[in-house]
Amino acid sequence: MPIERITVPDFGDVQEITVVEVYVSAGDLVAEEDPLVALESEKAVMDIPSPFSGKITEVHLKDGDTVKNEDIIVLIEVGVESDAEEEPEQKQEQSPEDLPEEKIPSEPVQSEQQERQEPQEKEIAEPPDAPYHATPSVRAYARELDVDLSQVKGTGPKGRIVKEDIQRLVESGMKDKVLTAQTTAATAPFDQPPLEDFSKYGEIEEKPLGRIQKISGPHLHKSWVTIPHVTHFAEADITDLETFRKQLNEEVSGDGLKFSPLVFIIKAVVAMLKEYPLFNCSLVPGGQAIILKKYYHMGIAVDTPGGLVVPVVKNADQKGIRDIGVELNNLSSKAREGKLAIQDLQGATFTVSSLGGIGGTGFTPIVNSPQVAILGLSRSYQKPVWDGQSFIPRLTLPFSLSYDHRVIDGAEAARFCRSLSKSIADLRRALL
Repeated sequence: MPIERITVPDFGDVQEITVVEVYVSAGDLVAEEDPLVALESEKAVMDIPSPFSGKITEVHLKDGDTVKNEDIIVLIEVGVESDAEEEPEQKQEQSPEDLPEEKIPSEPVQSEQQERQEPQEKEIAEPPDAPYHATPSVRAYARELDVDLSQVKGTGPKGRIVKEDIQRLVESGMKDKVLTAQTTAATAPFDQPPLEDFSKYGEIEEKPLGRIQKISGPHLHKSWVTIPHVTHFAEADITDLETFRKQLNEEVSGDGLKFSPLVFIIKAVVAMLKEYPLFNCSLVPGGQAIILKKYYHMGIAVDTPGGLVVPVVKNADQKGIRDIGVELNNLSSKAREGKLAIQDLQGATFTVSSLGGIGGTGFTPIVNSPQVAILGLSRSYQKPVWDGQSFIPRLTLPFSLSYDHRVIDGAEAARFCRSLSKSIADLRRALL
């Protein structure tokens, strides 16, 4: 049977890729699309599936490794299916005590892997004079909290510092010694004392957060603490838009394509970003300048079983309604199936978060730094509107715009929302 190499896919310009978890061991039988490892960048965690069915002969990575594009993940003997039916029986017969703690490659492979990886970890993850060991993602996490890693005791393999070590230190009485005065002042209102023992009141269950929440949580907290948020609430009449949408859906029903209201909102938002370029920029660290972006990549928040992810519709200004509809459907499906690539999550200049399919009359979305604004869509409802002679029912869409007040003032946000409302009500304005 042929032996194939499965390597780390191309992550583009991502510099820091860390192995979060290895799912397989040498000798395991895997099917096509079975996950092999979970890799983490500064953007997201992504499972890498097997492109073949077969037997894993060698595993070249371990938890906590720092890797780059084209590094070998595993070697697989393609097409091996023997003993596939006996495998479950063998696993059932083994008691936990009989299972090996860890399966590792043969000694030559391990030596070769150490030669390949150790210089890379020293170059990327650890400065030569560093008295501690931590992966790039853990270092970034420590920087977000302004924690001095030299004060953290690592509990990971070979004394490596993991995120839980930083969290324990922040929650301990030593926090004031390792956080800077600036961060302490910024986060002091959010400090909480230890929880009381809730079990004395009744039955409880402690459940860990999902992987996406663990990764996105610190970023959201940082955005909320460091960005002065203001939210503007408005409404748009979508009666005519909804009529047009239903007409288009009838025309393309044979193609299996269905347009959601979000497709048309994206076109309207792009038109507004061109008219109000401040909403499509990023603030330079230090707050002395901004970077205006002449491209329009729309981040779309998608609710998945594992948590909220934000794939990106690239160059939305260059695409028509049909193209955006097809891409949005594809990205949403990939997000729910956990098959988004890193490139699918990068480069957004503005984000749209829609709760229209769930409900609510309004909410305050958190700006996703380094963006400076985010649009929240709530559920549409019928509203009586006076036309000069009588009240007539109009389908109304509530929306909210959160923005960075360091870059955008209230008057500009109000103008943006007023123009957006008109553009949504009459999509022909988006063509101007």
